[in-house]
Amino acid sequence: MSPIVAFGYLALAVTALAAPSPQHGNGKVVTRVHLGPRPFWLIDKLEDGPLKKKLESCSEMEMKPTPWSISHRGGGTLQMPEHTFDSVRAGTRMGAGIQECDVTFTKDKQLVCRHSQCDLHTTTNVVTLPALNAKCTTPFRPAANGTSATAKCCTSDFTVAEIKTLCAKMDASNASATTPAAYLGGTPGFRTDLYARACGRVPTLRDFIELVDGLGLQFTPELKTPEVPMPFPPGSDYTQAKFAQQMIDEFKAAGIRPERVWPQSFLYDDLLYWLKAEPKWAKQAILLDESADYGPMEDSVANLTAYAKAGVKIMAPPLPYLVTVKDGKIVPSEYATTARALGLKLITWSMERSGWLNDGLQGGYYYGSIANVTKSDGDAYHLLHVLAQDVGVVGVFSDWSATVTYYANCFGL
Repeated sequence: MSPIVAFGYLALAVTALAAPSPQHGNGKVVTRVHLGPRPFWLIDKLEDGPLKKKLESCSEMEMKPTPWSISHRGGGTLQMPEHTFDSVRAGTRMGAGIQECDVTFTKDKQLVCRHSQCDLHTTTNVVTLPALNAKCTTPFRPAANGTSATAKCCTSDFTVAEIKTLCAKMDASNASATTPAAYLGGTPGFRTDLYARACGRVPTLRDFIELVDGLGLQFTPELKTPEVPMPFPPGSDYTQAKFAQQMIDEFKAAGIRPERVWPQSFLYDDLLYWLKAEPKWAKQAILLDESADYGPMEDSVANLTAYAKAGVKIMAPPLPYLVTVKDGKIVPSEYATTARALGLKLITWSMERSGWLNDGLQGGYYYGSIANVTKSDGDAYHLLHVLAQDVGVVGVFSDWSATVTYYANCFGL
């Protein structure tokens, strides 16, 4: 847990008291991309060589939006609260061509954008609102006698009207907190609370569709795995299949064409449902795969054959699944080569979610399979280069869309 700066407490305390600012779903198509200094800073950190020379040669070119650059939780998440209009607009301005909404449901079975069903205690100010905190699955409990502060607040604990009163914040918590306001801290040092004071509201899926449609972009909604027993509530008719269908129906009701939508899920059964019930919408359905986090990589590689035979077209594993190190160089992994041999397209996640790459951790989880050759922040572009040119991914999720957009434009992706 990163140390908490006193100013962070004050800023978040103000956020907790503010009312959600008015925000509207209308958007304008972005034709002029602005990348800011970060891609150029990363390139400067690259070791001299052909890749650095090529990337430097693109420094003055006009950048365009590209679907190879996929927003992760909006695409501005490195600095802005995730799944807010602010993050979506920032990611779009940085060239993301596909926008993500992680989809979960409320107590009254409305769909909202949250990274997980039970993350409101770390992504909003809910624990500072006594009436709503009391409704949480686990209301806030302060740290005491060597025990960490805890809370668990789920979208399914609240109606959509109640969720719309919340202020979004950076995804973090302070395990040492003795007050609700202090619990809102904990933002890692490589992120910032600078933009969290605007009190962006939690968007519904309909809000998200309206905004992204207005921006002229494509959509990638992820059906989040429920953290409550299904059907919800027990004994009702709101099954996993109905949840999966409801997400597709929201896009139909908005008049969105299937070719603009890339549905995702970690649950294989959700893909099988869409393949059978909604074949037009399943053509671009993505099976997210983190199975090797819980079992042997060999099993994850073997499963690819069954997925391909079932009709799955696109796999999306995390970055470390697709690369390994051979003779001191980053190369495609067995997972990557097997997927390509089976005709599966690959998307991966998530760039710019790792903090510093030269702080001794070498990028943590997302660089785990190449940590022994990760030496500087510029190595993010070495990884992207291998993913694009050797693995052949068709898109990359990023918490800061500019980094991926720059590479995609430079190499004509």
